[in-house]
Amino acid sequence: MEILALAHVQKDFGELRVLRDLSFSVPEHSVFGLIGKNGAGKTTTMKLILGFLRLSGGEIRVCGERVAYGGAKTNRHIGYLPDVPEFYGYMKPREYLKLCGQIAGMEPGRIRARTEELLAMVGLADARRRIGGFSRGMKQRLGIAQALLGEPRLLICDELTSALDPVGRKEVLDILSAAGQQTAILFSTHILSDVERICDRIGILDKGRIVRQGKLSEIRNTYRQDTVRLELAGKTGAERLSAACGRLPFVTKAAATENVVTLRLSDAEAQGRQILGLVLQEQAPLLKYEVLEPSLEDVFLEAVQ
Repeated sequence: MEILALAHVQKDFGELRVLRDLSFSVPEHSVFGLIGKNGAGKTTTMKLILGFLRLSGGEIRVCGERVAYGGAKTNRHIGYLPDVPEFYGYMKPREYLKLCGQIAGMEPGRIRARTEELLAMVGLADARRRIGGFSRGMKQRLGIAQALLGEPRLLICDELTSALDPVGRKEVLDILSAAGQQTAILFSTHILSDVERICDRIGILDKGRIVRQGKLSEIRNTYRQDTVRLELAGKTGAERLSAACGRLPFVTKAAATENVVTLRLSDAEAQGRQILGLVLQEQAPLLKYEVLEPSLEDVFLEAVQ
């Protein structure tokens, strides 16, 4: 089932068209990474899904219901976490989550149960001090707990890890990965390594429209040529081998660095034998022949060129 579906969405600010014919969907229990350069329209997309902005064209549905501008009823299905969540610094975590639950109209017993469950999940069960004394990472983890309090079917995270240190990012990504077992997640970011770590589907946003979308594994295999890495025993011969390989018609790029030759091929599996034959012909002392899986950065750069 599609938890979120955008069809031919358009958003104009005066004469500036930010989104044009934007279409993608997020299935149930999936983690969808919405990636794009700064200014690509990621935050605008989030605000449209939440009904904070009025559509200029197209349609958005959450759990089959159409999103309407202002006071969107569909937000009862959504948990939202902005890049810089705001809190009442004088409150403690349990006090804050209790207030959020009361505002949402949850039963007191359910608020208490979910509070303990979620604080344990985000590693804040023993946090007794006021939120104002929390680190940035602790605040982001508390924000996740707050966003999940009402058991949403869709969790929206906008640039959640952009200002965290490596330890804080790992903690937050581990939590999101666990949360993805229970709810669909739309994860907006420009940090590609974070997407590779937790997302099973991606959409690449460029110039107001999705230019690539689907399962991450399938996109890698479809949209990028193979990269082969040849490691030699010595530091001589790499330049000569690189030049020889570069003359082959199926090699689109060849580069040498000390004892390593890196080749871009159209099909490494089919053409690997010819590369190895050339290695023997050049009498290059080969230590390792390795086919590298295309990275998300490779796919992204190709998509937005």
